[in-house]
Amino acid sequence: MKRSVQIFWRIFFGAFGLFVAILLMANFGWLGTMPSIDDIENPTANQSTQVYAQDGTLMGKYYLEDRVNVDFKDISKHVINALVATEDERFYEHSGVDGRALLRAFVYLGREGGASTITMQTAKNLFTNYKRNKVIRSLQKLKEAIISIKLEQNFTKDEIITLYLNTVPFGDNVFGIRNAAKTFFQKEPDRLNVEEAAVLIGMLKGSNLYNPRVNPKKALDRRNVVLDQMIRNNFISASEGNALKLKPIELNYKKLDETAGLGPYFRMILGEEMKKWCKEHTKSNGDNYDLYRDGLKIYTTINPRMQLYAEEAVAKHMSYMQKILNAQSNIKDGSVWNGYDNVLEAGMKQSDRWKGLSKDGMKDEDIEKTFYTPVKMKVFAWNNKRSTDTVMTPMDSIKYHRQMMESGFMAMDAQSGEVRAWVGGIDFKTFKYDHVNFNTKRQVGSTMKPLLYSLAIEEAGFTPNTTVYDQQQSFGAYGMVPATSKSCSGRAMPMAEALAKSKNCATAYIMKQLDNVGNNSAKRFVDFLNNKCGLQTKIDPNPSIALGACEISLYEMMQAYSMLPGRGFNVKPMFITRIEDKNGNNIQTFIPQRKEVISDVTAYSVIKMMQGVMQYGTGRSMSNYDVHGEIAGKTGTTNDNSDAWFMGYTPLLLCGAWVGNDDRFIRIQSTTLGQGSQAAMPIWAYFYEKVLKDQNIIGIDPNATFVKPEVLNTDISFDNINNIAPAVGPEGQDGNGTSQDYGGDLKELKDIKPTSGLGPESSTLPSDDYNPAPAKTEESKPKPKKSTEDNRQSPPATLPNTPVKPKATMPKKVGGK
Repeated sequence: MKRSVQIFWRIFFGAFGLFVAILLMANFGWLGTMPSIDDIENPTANQSTQVYAQDGTLMGKYYLEDRVNVDFKDISKHVINALVATEDERFYEHSGVDGRALLRAFVYLGREGGASTITMQTAKNLFTNYKRNKVIRSLQKLKEAIISIKLEQNFTKDEIITLYLNTVPFGDNVFGIRNAAKTFFQKEPDRLNVEEAAVLIGMLKGSNLYNPRVNPKKALDRRNVVLDQMIRNNFISASEGNALKLKPIELNYKKLDETAGLGPYFRMILGEEMKKWCKEHTKSNGDNYDLYRDGLKIYTTINPRMQLYAEEAVAKHMSYMQKILNAQSNIKDGSVWNGYDNVLEAGMKQSDRWKGLSKDGMKDEDIEKTFYTPVKMKVFAWNNKRSTDTVMTPMDSIKYHRQMMESGFMAMDAQSGEVRAWVGGIDFKTFKYDHVNFNTKRQVGSTMKPLLYSLAIEEAGFTPNTTVYDQQQSFGAYGMVPATSKSCSGRAMPMAEALAKSKNCATAYIMKQLDNVGNNSAKRFVDFLNNKCGLQTKIDPNPSIALGACEISLYEMMQAYSMLPGRGFNVKPMFITRIEDKNGNNIQTFIPQRKEVISDVTAYSVIKMMQGVMQYGTGRSMSNYDVHGEIAGKTGTTNDNSDAWFMGYTPLLLCGAWVGNDDRFIRIQSTTLGQGSQAAMPIWAYFYEKVLKDQNIIGIDPNATFVKPEVLNTDISFDNINNIAPAVGPEGQDGNGTSQDYGGDLKELKDIKPTSGLGPESSTLPSDDYNPAPAKTEESKPKPKKSTEDNRQSPPATLPNTPVKPKATMPKKVGGK
């Protein structure tokens, strides 16, 4: 044998041996991790977690890759045919590796098509991370071939093609045929027609290059190539294919993001709570659940119709309140910012504009100059788009957005604590700081009084008819309450009248009767708030807390008030009913957490007094709205009108509203307009008006009544306060605003009316597993537009037991008068 022939065979067998060795090394994982047989038999891919409302409506998703799996039977045959015709013509003939395609790729060096089969691409999607390095990629290809053979041994062809279609990317961070069909055509995957299937399959060659939203011309050409392949493989006739190629691409594009869907503020807080839940719960393999990868299904208590009505109510009233604020002279001339340069500087340096320019290496003084140069931008506006295009300086944009009045509103079932609606602010797209959750605390003002009165009745022998004295009280070293006697009438009156008229001095008298030594009465009240009312906020035992001089969240106030319509039972707000895994297996079910904290006699007594508030006291303007049935409530206003509250309930529904500004020095100066009955209560009223009119909402009976305990024989008399209006001012105190605050002319204010026609911030989405009747409202439901980088406000807050975010505080004045 010639030496040259010997050398050839040595090289041949050496190369063959090396190839086999590489195969064995790859198979046993010596060239990188190789999935086990168990991994191959149970392949996984990141799946988005889905959030459902009370009726099964899809509210939104949490995901890194927006993916929801479907079965083979739920995929249109046109998708299967288009995929096979375009990506792997001999899919049903080979066993994972196509020898003919491999030889063709080798001979033509890939110019006439690659060698990857659908099975190999499935292996790549599931088990390898794509690398651009040619050597590493070659080894990955080898691993994918080995994995594909194992896949073929463990799965049917239909199962493999389903795996592929559930894992492949379609652009715009959309993964899987289910989400692709919904995003680009608003269809289930089994409803896709031939040309739609061709568009989606055409994207697989380049999910961005052939994205019909981004490159419609290239996407059309690619679609026609797929149709030609379907003709070539006899999946459609030539005449049908040629006719379809003449059609344009008809998209119905709707991409789900954090702002799309129902209740964006609620979903943000829910996400924070679920992250904590995932850290405390493990899967069968011992790993913690991952909110963004494990395809959980979270079923909530939110009622879609009530959520939309709540958002509409906030929009209608807050757009009106903004007009009132904007009419103030200190807003018009900008003097509201005198002395608060530190707030503006902080806002400037926290903006994306500052951070971006600083990252690019620009000096601070040069960056600051850019904030005083007018530029085109999109800012928040009270219209159906929640935005408008304008030209202003970035600094003016900061001022403009910080001057926006904010709100928080929550509604829940009075008996079970199930949350029906949650509105954390005026627009999630622009203002992401939630004003309902545990960590957002504001002074509660006179909404604290019903809780003190409950304690006085429950433990100190008071009744609604007990005589109290409207006199300033001394608490020794802890000072006088209230701080001034200006609002004290000196009169004796029944406790029911004191609550109806929100008498501060009479409330201080009641506080002192609990224990007249030092601040012992305050300690007793704090113990009641924490151990009976369920408040988790640390409250300092100062006697002034009787008047609400403490900061508590709306979320906590809802739980504290629940003992009243709950007939003595306190219930924790609950917004999740159950959590399922990606396969529909129940992981955890949630039930109401109720405990008896006061007697039903005490609860009923306070209810009747609070009905007096609505009929004869500070809440009597509720009669101006189209609401009926038994309603009890309490208004609240803090110093300088920085916070306006209304807590109200019926026998079946408990709702709370807060209105104010994140910077407390920005406020309605007129007490007539800034007090709780005018600034917060209308949100409650607008919401309940729509709830009462909607016959599709179950569990709301306008004829329901508060049940009187059989042992209670004494009725409350309001005869002495009928038709006697409470004093003007924040819950019995004199006002602090005049017409001069509005340029000396109130005519402009008289022309300001609530804005009608503003739809809710969010909207319902097509459900993944249900087909409920869509929620309807009388107004349209637009989706907010994207805002500029200078417009995004404070970071999201979280629920109890999560890291505390900064709360809204009154900044100190610096650098001005």
